[in-house]
Amino acid sequence: MPNLLTAASVLLCPHGGMVTVSPASTRVTAGSPVICGTDTFVVAGCAFNLAGVPSPCVSINWLVTATRVQSGGALALNESSVGLCVAATQAPQGPVSIQSTQPSASGL
Repeated sequence: MPNLLTAASVLLCPHGGMVTVSPASTRVTAGSPVICGTDTFVVAGCAFNLAGVPSPCVSINWLVTATRVQSGGALALNESSVGLCVAATQAPQGPVSIQSTQPSASGL
């Protein structure tokens, strides 16, 4: 089973920006609150520009979540989840990179 993502997981945009998550629910934990696709994700430090015009990643839209594990009624995220980083205009910028997970908790 894939490892679950938690608030302590390290996520990056494709341009090296760090992702910070604000979990809506802290009831389900695996050392740190388990995160869901419906939580708030903010990207900071993205240096992407398009033809010299800054167009940084600012948030993540999750396309694939876990199929069975829920937290606060929303589907959790695991290391197989797929997220798309987007600019303020909602233009897609590329996939989120999952750098670390919670190895002591897993779920589909």
